[in-house]
Amino acid sequence: MSSCSDEAIPGQPIVLGCGQLCLDYLVTVASFPIPDQKIRGTSFKVQGGGNTGNALTCVARLGLPCRILAKVADDSHGRYMVEELESSGVDTSFCMSAKDGASHFNYVIVDNQTNTRTCIYTPGYPPLLPDDLTESLLLDVLDGVRVLYVNGRSREAELLLAQKAHSKNIPILINAEKKRTGLDELIDLADYAICSTNFPQEWTGAPSSPSALLSMLIRLPKLKFVIMTLGEHGCVMLERCSSEVSGSEEETDIDELHESLKQSTDFTSVLPVCNSSLVTRLTGNVTGRLVIVTAEKIPSSELIDTTGAGDAFTGALLYGITLH
Repeated sequence: MSSCSDEAIPGQPIVLGCGQLCLDYLVTVASFPIPDQKIRGTSFKVQGGGNTGNALTCVARLGLPCRILAKVADDSHGRYMVEELESSGVDTSFCMSAKDGASHFNYVIVDNQTNTRTCIYTPGYPPLLPDDLTESLLLDVLDGVRVLYVNGRSREAELLLAQKAHSKNIPILINAEKKRTGLDELIDLADYAICSTNFPQEWTGAPSSPSALLSMLIRLPKLKFVIMTLGEHGCVMLERCSSEVSGSEEETDIDELHESLKQSTDFTSVLPVCNSSLVTRLTGNVTGRLVIVTAEKIPSSELIDTTGAGDAFTGALLYGITLH
């Protein structure tokens, strides 16, 4: 497949992602080793990784034009990752190559016994910095963009890019995996948020996951929805709604709403189930709906590993937001 920049049709919405690229060394083992043990791997492969690259690869394979803004070292790892993205259809014309430095890489241990993956990350250098983003580059990279994806790993550069996108009314999706220095300024600009299971409570200090999701909508008035991923159990979404409700309607307790929705959700279904509450008043200035989505139950015999699964979910979400 040629790059998206070659295939893009004028006027087509473009997805832009900004973040780190990382090379993954994946070794599969029958079971995770115990300390000081020597074991034999059952398979080995090398492939590009990193949240942004993985998510954009998904977007490209779903058929949308997309581009990435990132910096790699001018080494074999960096060249390999850029070439792999191009082969998947991602426009890499805004990838910067640093003459001196080393690209990020991961050792990934895939455990066949538990179908899990363990990542050992080795950061590279130099990072993508605000000084790399000239005014002309910002205008060019945002040209034709329908949605911007950030995750805070190159927070200062991403913040500058997000501020420019915000000024041009380009929606922003943030992937908040964990609390990072400077993430608050970035998440303030987000229109959509996808979070790891623990992030909402860690970030808000709320006593429960549902109340943490509500707290995020209260603290972030620009946020249209927040999704909390739950791995093999699916995800929970709290969406802000503009639908009118009666001014006299009592507020609905978010924890009680979540429990009621769980009780009416079929978690035994092999295929995914989407169960949504009615639009309701959740607090004085927030009206919304809570949604529980289960994940497809994949037989263990068909499950290879979960590397990149969350990024593929993000890519599909970007696809939906772009075409909405």
